[in-house]
Amino acid sequence: MSDEQRETGTGWPEPTGPSRPSGPAAEPDPRPDAPDPDEISPLVAPEEPRVADADDGATVDLAEAAVAPPEPEPAPAPVSRGGPGAWGGRLSSAGVMIAVLLALLGFTLVVQLKTTSTDPTLAATRQEDLVRIFSDLDSREKRLQQDIEALEESQRQLRSGEQGRQAALEEARRRADQLGILAGTLPARGPGLSVRFVPGGKPIAAERILDAVQELRGAGAEAMQISGAGGSPVRIIASTYFLDGQNGSLVVDGRSLSGPYTITVIGDPTTMSTALKIPGGVAATVAGDGGNVIVEEREVAEVSALHGPMKLEHARPVS
Repeated sequence: MSDEQRETGTGWPEPTGPSRPSGPAAEPDPRPDAPDPDEISPLVAPEEPRVADADDGATVDLAEAAVAPPEPEPAPAPVSRGGPGAWGGRLSSAGVMIAVLLALLGFTLVVQLKTTSTDPTLAATRQEDLVRIFSDLDSREKRLQQDIEALEESQRQLRSGEQGRQAALEEARRRADQLGILAGTLPARGPGLSVRFVPGGKPIAAERILDAVQELRGAGAEAMQISGAGGSPVRIIASTYFLDGQNGSLVVDGRSLSGPYTITVIGDPTTMSTALKIPGGVAATVAGDGGNVIVEEREVAEVSALHGPMKLEHARPVS
């Protein structure tokens, strides 16, 4: 190539790599360090380098190693201790059991609420009877409130200075009179009722008299006595008992009484009369047996029968 071609860059560039020696193609290069003719031949593509695998000694193609991603290792198979579907069956059985228990609990709560909220006796009661029951409860509340106020007043008097001793003495006397009336050792007088039991086709049973006494006590009765067609009345106290006697008679604390019977009671007349006439009470029960109960209010009722004091065998008063 001329100098002009070199300067202007119009000539072909001279090859920089090793050139194939001239001469016949069949003759090899006599030089000892001459390269292999196949390595420098432009018609033969050079082989890609391969890398030896460290595990088994096999050669690995670098191009394939660079392009192909490594295969993922297979995940270990889950270990099943109860066989296929064991956990699913176990969970379904537990869910069914929980649902059954919740259903039973709900049914029990519904039945209990219906039982406690429904009173068949009051549901079948007339409006007038409900008004009487409400009036009875209101009277009891007022009476208990008065008792509370009286006790609070007594407490204030007992705690006072100079009047404390005198107030304590009066309070002791008042309590002794009350206990004497309750025990039947003292007579009593005050507003109350006269309750007369008239037998019908069959005699008045002892349990009917006992029911009447219990209802009167619940209505605030403070003192009672019972009398028959003949004989003296008998004082009714906490320990009084009633038995059916011979020929339709009534035995009260060992004393025989014949009908009709009359109970004289001291207390609030309106409250006690309402208690005896409530549906299903004493008056209705006696009427169902063919008898009759006559209730009369009295402004002043007298309970004069006395009960002998109990003889003590072991207790002694302390001075």
